[in-house]
Amino acid sequence: MKTFTLPGTQITAPNVVLGLMRIAEKSDEEIRTLVATAREAGIDFIDHADIYGRDHGCEERFGAAMQLTGSQREELTIQTKCGIVPGQNGRPTHFDFSYEHIVAQVEGSLRALRTDYLDILLLHRPDALVEPEEVARAFDELQAAGKVRHFGVSNHTPRQIDLLKTAVTQPLVANQVQLSITHSPIVAQPLAMNMQGEDQSIVRDGGGLVEYSRLHDITLQAWSPFQAGFFDGVFLGSERYPELNAVIDRLAAEYGVPPIAIAVAWITRHPARMQVVLGTTTPERVTGAAQGSDIPLTRAQWYELLHAAGYLIP
Repeated sequence: MKTFTLPGTQITAPNVVLGLMRIAEKSDEEIRTLVATAREAGIDFIDHADIYGRDHGCEERFGAAMQLTGSQREELTIQTKCGIVPGQNGRPTHFDFSYEHIVAQVEGSLRALRTDYLDILLLHRPDALVEPEEVARAFDELQAAGKVRHFGVSNHTPRQIDLLKTAVTQPLVANQVQLSITHSPIVAQPLAMNMQGEDQSIVRDGGGLVEYSRLHDITLQAWSPFQAGFFDGVFLGSERYPELNAVIDRLAAEYGVPPIAIAVAWITRHPARMQVVLGTTTPERVTGAAQGSDIPLTRAQWYELLHAAGYLIP
């Protein structure tokens, strides 16, 4: 498992992360087995969110199943997210980056996870009504109390990050965004820059997210790394992507790994030093995916996969 020092921290981080958004219905033994399998593969970085399982549900399941001792807690990097308020009683989902909400959700996460501190707190989806001064106040208080050590964002554009930085003084160390071979506009768009008539060349959300992250030492964390699009099924083995799967299968055989490892390797090969956030609860898939961490795809192989996914290589 490849590791690196997460910029802005002293955390030695693996480039594959165990995401636990689907453990709400899992037994204690299943959760412990999943985490142990990840640890055996070199994954000691855990990703949560307050809304996973609704109202800290997955965090509570993790805390109850693991019941970490002090030394066991120190061996893990635990990250969680807040800011999404799920809709209920006929009301739609909304977003809340207010001081009160951030602090209250962190307190709830600490109780659920049965820990005294979070290694990283991410602001989940952007709040259009964000007031950077309130975010800064919450971050300052949580850091001073030792409850959160580092901070970041999720699904944010460069300009949204810049806005937060007008008041927030802590480094924003991570930005968790959707990324897979078949869902990679942040990577593919610049390749077709200024090519009239090509949908791929359209600049969305200001563009340049990957380059901005590299310039500002922000680690991109790829969620849904095997999803074809926005939660519309995986591309691995899908009849919708015969050309891509043919390339993946060929490379998997060449490197002696399962196809899932090639999907991971495509992301970890990027020099931006991205992390892949796994969402599977199947231990065997965690083991297979982790093998992608060390696969040194060549430039030709990396571009062949992108092209096979349907993106234009001018």
